[in-house]
Amino acid sequence: MHNPKQSKILVTGATGLVGAHLVEALVQQGKHVKALYRNTIPQYKAAAEVEWIQCDILNITLLEEAMIDVQQVYHCAAVVSFNPKERELLNATNIEGTTNVVNACLNADVEKLLFVSSVSALGRIRENSFITEEMNWSEETSNSEYGKTKFFAEMEVWRGVGEGLNAVVVNPTIILGTADWNKGSAAIFKNAYKEFPWFTEGVTGFVDVEDLVKAMTLLMESDISNERFIISAENIPYRELFTQIANEFGRRPPHKKVTTFIAALVWRIEAVKGFLTGKQPLLTKETSRTAQAKVYFDNSKLFKYFPEFKYQPLKNSVTRICNEFKKMYNL
Repeated sequence: MHNPKQSKILVTGATGLVGAHLVEALVQQGKHVKALYRNTIPQYKAAAEVEWIQCDILNITLLEEAMIDVQQVYHCAAVVSFNPKERELLNATNIEGTTNVVNACLNADVEKLLFVSSVSALGRIRENSFITEEMNWSEETSNSEYGKTKFFAEMEVWRGVGEGLNAVVVNPTIILGTADWNKGSAAIFKNAYKEFPWFTEGVTGFVDVEDLVKAMTLLMESDISNERFIISAENIPYRELFTQIANEFGRRPPHKKVTTFIAALVWRIEAVKGFLTGKQPLLTKETSRTAQAKVYFDNSKLFKYFPEFKYQPLKNSVTRICNEFKKMYNL
């Protein structure tokens, strides 16, 4: 058996929220990391220690080259969008891209693949029952094209398992962490800082990116294969989280309640605004429905395999992340 310290690890999506934090953690553990980027090499701390490879996961030839001498692959690259206009991009990156990664892993005979999926792949809208790993996306239980593409991406991973690939899947809830706050879940912090006034009665799961990375590396180093795991610290109301973030920033918390009627109105106005300005709408039909749903995730499966695992309290995570954003943007 090779020395795991010397394992070459490939990370796709290394410039995103999860990928960047994962690379930092792997470099700190003294691992040899190869990381893919599309346009520019990111400037975060551990980036200098990494073997960077310019490669789009839709480029099969470059992807196969990147896999040479690699033992472990973390597939974090994805497009997260709830904008119906981006359907083609979602399908290409999330489904085709994952197909390419799975095939390249099989061809390179890698030891293990860890795929970062999403709870969206489990079908989101199921009020009155806890969502578990047994559930799957279906037309009835989902309102997002994104969830559909993540579900089909998982199908590609399970196909790879059927062809002899050793793989494990994580399904994180909404990920909290420091990254470019103009996109992805980091935008939650920007909206709270800008005193976004609206709140809904919705509830969902949240997880600190540090805890997600910890769970990912534990699963990669374990003998667990052909399993998926919901990674979620707590189910809490959006309003509670937004209020805490606003308080940390010393800003006014959300104070106007969104009714179903207002939500329908707002997403339509946003759609028109987006159409006229060419900018991403803040709210879409999909996100307005999701934001009002009370969705509870069952996170117990991970503890069955790792009874010692502990999530940080979200309150502590929010304080740390807000402080990081204050430094990052000189707030």
